[in-house]
Amino acid sequence: MSRPFKHTHPYPPFNLEKATKLIVGTLPPPRFTTGDLKVGDVDFSYGSIDGQLWPILNKIFDLNLTFETTAEAINQRKAFLKSRNIGVCDIVASSERQKVDASDIGMSNITLRDIFGYLSKHKQVDTLLFTGGNSKNGPEYFFRKACKEKQVRLKVVSDVVPRVHNFDWEGRTIKTVSLTAPSGAANRAVGSLALYKKLKAENSDFNTIDFRVLQYTPFF
Repeated sequence: MSRPFKHTHPYPPFNLEKATKLIVGTLPPPRFTTGDLKVGDVDFSYGSIDGQLWPILNKIFDLNLTFETTAEAINQRKAFLKSRNIGVCDIVASSERQKVDASDIGMSNITLRDIFGYLSKHKQVDTLLFTGGNSKNGPEYFFRKACKEKQVRLKVVSDVVPRVHNFDWEGRTIKTVSLTAPSGAANRAVGSLALYKKLKAENSDFNTIDFRVLQYTPFF
């Protein structure tokens, strides 16, 4: 068997000093680790031209973002996050892959970042926004693993997608929101939701990004 690809996170956590909300994902596609970017990729968190987080936020906040591999595109995104007190702290530090792709399920020998350490240090953080749910190797899945180690109990606030929980940590209550993943791979799951089907039937132009805009808006 060939040696596995060592997939390390290319970006440190961003804007943790001021953030009240943290976006928590896993790893960007392997090309962000190797630096072999596609045309239109932005060399920053969630910068894949195939990803949907920035198109969604662009629509919610009318940001007029550029989608290109430039310093300007990076700076636009950083300025937005700072202006809204939003940080990015993906939970996976590194993993290995036999197949070099972006699927969460393909990760093995995973090293997690110390998310609870960050929460202890940055006491103003009150919300974690997971870019995906509790399916294997998703951000909520890994967070639950970390909760188990720390003997932290997640309490259900809402069991309707996007699921909301809260937990107590060092004298404060922190909320978690498990958003529908902003990836093309999650579009099939979106398409099967009763609410999506209803909205699509009412407006044939309604699409999976529009659906996520509706879902994400109250939490951002």
